[in-house]
Amino acid sequence: MKIALFDTKSYDKEHFEAVNKGYGYDIEYLTPELNSHTAVLAKGADVVCPFVNCTVDRAAIDSLKENGVKLIALRSAGFNNTDYNYAASVGIPVVRVPAYSPHAVAEHSFALLLALVRKLTHAYVRTREFNFSLSGLAGIDLYEKTMGVIGTGRIGRAAIDIAKGFGMKVLAYDPYPAAIEGVEYTDLDTLLSQSDVVSLYCPLTNENRHLINKATIDAMKDTAYLINTSRGALIDSEALLDALKERKLGGAALDVYEEEAGIFYTDQSDTGIEDDTLARLISMPNVIITSHQGYLTKEALSAISRTTLDNIREFEEGKPLTNQVK
Repeated sequence: MKIALFDTKSYDKEHFEAVNKGYGYDIEYLTPELNSHTAVLAKGADVVCPFVNCTVDRAAIDSLKENGVKLIALRSAGFNNTDYNYAASVGIPVVRVPAYSPHAVAEHSFALLLALVRKLTHAYVRTREFNFSLSGLAGIDLYEKTMGVIGTGRIGRAAIDIAKGFGMKVLAYDPYPAAIEGVEYTDLDTLLSQSDVVSLYCPLTNENRHLINKATIDAMKDTAYLINTSRGALIDSEALLDALKERKLGGAALDVYEEEAGIFYTDQSDTGIEDDTLARLISMPNVIITSHQGYLTKEALSAISRTTLDNIREFEEGKPLTNQVK
């Protein structure tokens, strides 16, 4: 089995090489993202392995099919970037990595939250310049605050455990509620209106695109903090920017952005970015943005590599595909 791994970074190769010692696959590490223009690079490969900002649409799938690809093995939990129904219709199954390390993403969301509410980025910059003044750095306690968790899958549940550790009250919203001790499920409007922190832990679907928009932001407390470590398009970025300018929110911390493709995972320090909305969000004093790094722990990278290769082995051996997207 030959695997074409697209959108490869140094840490991807490091962990796949280590895990692949137990599998022995022929992996070609490709720098470009997979899309309709680059799919031809997979010629001769049995499997393609794209990441979150690849665009596996009909045109790309047609090219993959033409070039002999038999399996699309996503090395991510999300699959909104892949037309999996069309892929299935032309005989190419799609598999994913549904759970690599929910703790990695949940912990990152709290790292962002703490940095935001305790103004750690401002404090860090000051002390680097030998300014030890505390003026303007007063934060808030998380203890006894209410956290609204939207999406209670594996990552959401890990975040709930952390929130309980801080002594927070937890409200949850999910179309498919789970029995979680100490968590009160409620409707979205109630969650938004009562939460001091609203954090997103759900996949992106056609139904929840721009779940956070002008109307839902208006339903939130003016002092609320918004955290997103899931998918960028869950938030209407223009509406978020307007709300921050109007001081309708206490702040926002984002590990994802709806137009992040072509920006995140790249070094644009010499050229700057052309996305005015993102540039303005980055410039806001009560906004923290990281470059989709919530998953980026050594444990998670190893788990992603292992599950991806396990998925491929199931396909190779003709077994039922445990993690097939249907």
